[in-house]
Amino acid sequence: MNKGSKILTLFLVSLLVSSSVVPLEARKHHHNKKSKHQKQRGGGKGSGSSPAPAPLPDYNQTQSTIFNILSFGAKGNGVFDDSKALIAAWKAACKIPGATLQIPSDYKFLIKPITLNGPCMPQLVLQQIDGDVLAPPKVSSWSKSSLFQWLNFKWLHNFTIGGCGTVDGQGFNWWTVSTLYNNKKKGKHIPDMKPTALRFYSSYNVTVRDITIRNSPQCHLKFDNSGTVKVNNITISSPESSPNTDGIHLQNTQDVEIQHSNIGCGDDCVSIQTGCSNIHIHHITCGPGHGISTRGLFLAYNYSLGGLGKDKSVACVSNIVVENISIQNTLSGVRIKTWQGGVGSVKNVSFSNIQVSDVKVPIMIDQYYCDKYRCKNQTGAVAISGIKYDQIIGSYTVQPIHLACSSQIPCIDVDLIGIQLNPSSGSRGFQSALCWNSYGKSQAPLVPSSIDYCLRRGSGAVRRIARSHDHACY
Repeated sequence: MNKGSKILTLFLVSLLVSSSVVPLEARKHHHNKKSKHQKQRGGGKGSGSSPAPAPLPDYNQTQSTIFNILSFGAKGNGVFDDSKALIAAWKAACKIPGATLQIPSDYKFLIKPITLNGPCMPQLVLQQIDGDVLAPPKVSSWSKSSLFQWLNFKWLHNFTIGGCGTVDGQGFNWWTVSTLYNNKKKGKHIPDMKPTALRFYSSYNVTVRDITIRNSPQCHLKFDNSGTVKVNNITISSPESSPNTDGIHLQNTQDVEIQHSNIGCGDDCVSIQTGCSNIHIHHITCGPGHGISTRGLFLAYNYSLGGLGKDKSVACVSNIVVENISIQNTLSGVRIKTWQGGVGSVKNVSFSNIQVSDVKVPIMIDQYYCDKYRCKNQTGAVAISGIKYDQIIGSYTVQPIHLACSSQIPCIDVDLIGIQLNPSSGSRGFQSALCWNSYGKSQAPLVPSSIDYCLRRGSGAVRRIARSHDHACY
């Protein structure tokens, strides 16, 4: 073969190789292009079209949006750390509109402190908790940076968390007499901070329903800087001896409905902090059996951080409706408490149709709140106005009503309507009501009769004094 033939042969080989490779690569990226083989099968000579490619498998749409934590490596045996599996399932579900993150029944998932972030796709994730979710039981296994909360949800919209399962904070080791534990590696003591079980931060259109939350190291369910919240048909449970284990805590959160739930814990069933408004709480059972340190329902913040207006801070709470509530064996029934020296206002609060049983003090306003043995007297106070107590009926063990308003800034527009409170059987409680610097009106029936003399008639001057101190909330 001469030199020219060799060149021609090499050129033809190169051309054949190119023609066999390029269409293959093209088919990888252009599935709609017709291959020679498809044309031959397509209908014979002169056929100008090829049959449609085989259809994809017809997956059920509902199944394609379910993300089961077991599919992401979770073991569900209560011992293996399933935190990474939950985070992976969350990230996958977060990208799909209307997705369901499923925690199946008959499994126990050990989850370390984590944060599940949004924003996610619209009409977002339904986290179906049917199994048990367990927190680490040993206090020493919690890092210092994770002491604020256990399961933290941030920046979510249109989110529902529900199911028939249990979220268990396993807080028994947190409730010991010692409030500090030693980090041997660093040789330092960790500050006395205990985590909340479920916390929502900066989230909107959130629903929590049907689940059970129990044995949290501290607060069970908390909403911070959130709005349009619905809590329905949940159960919260921890021993009466568990300290500061509030049931539901609201802070800087608006437009909330809490309904048809059972709450028994070692502190307040529902606590409401500054920045909250348009709150509706109804058909709640508080207790029973958790009465020694349970605070019942009240507008305050009963952690070590203090109550409304602590350290002369601004506190603003308004438009609260609490109705159709049953409270048993608690320290207080319906209560408003503020620190001396605070600024701001609590106004437009209604408590109605409240059944109390063996409650120490069913009705309370305390503007002299102090969590120490002694506190310095201060003249300032959070202004309290527009408070209605209507149909508070049942039994008490210490005192029927305790209204201790600031000497400098009186409580005004307080209504007492249909109050019927009798001492519990065998109780040595006081028959008389304690009322100080509170103004408003009362309406029969009133039991004990001393309630009829509880409120003073306010003049225009009294109103001007009271209302001059709530400007900070405008």
